[in-house]
Amino acid sequence: MTYTGAACVGVVAALVLDLWVLRTRLVATRQWWAAYAIVMGFQLLTNGWLTGRLIVTYDPDAILGSGTVPFLGDGRIAYAPVEDLGFGFALVLATCALWVWWGRRLRGRSDLASRQGGVGRVRSGGTGRRHVDERP
Repeated sequence: MTYTGAACVGVVAALVLDLWVLRTRLVATRQWWAAYAIVMGFQLLTNGWLTGRLIVTYDPDAILGSGTVPFLGDGRIAYAPVEDLGFGFALVLATCALWVWWGRRLRGRSDLASRQGGVGRVRSGGTGRRHVDERP
């Protein structure tokens, strides 16, 4: 499989994980895209440094474009192949989706424990804020 094919599979797998498997739906939020824009900026800086100085090179038969290393064009952005953006997207999305999913599961367990006689019960007063009731 080429680097391009693997990047496409990675993006699709991360989207399936976010939208249908874990149902975190991060890509449907503005917060995700704002955070990803920050990550992408630093990814382009790092990848640009590594590929522009030829510290990291790619097989021209495995990526879009040719073996030349322009700053922009010929399948590259900031010297790096566009496939790197796909891999970065898939990695960050999958990691964040799993983080949110596990956080929800752990929070659900602590809420259940408190309802079953833990230190206190968590209730909402309709304001969206959570309040811990110390009564048993």
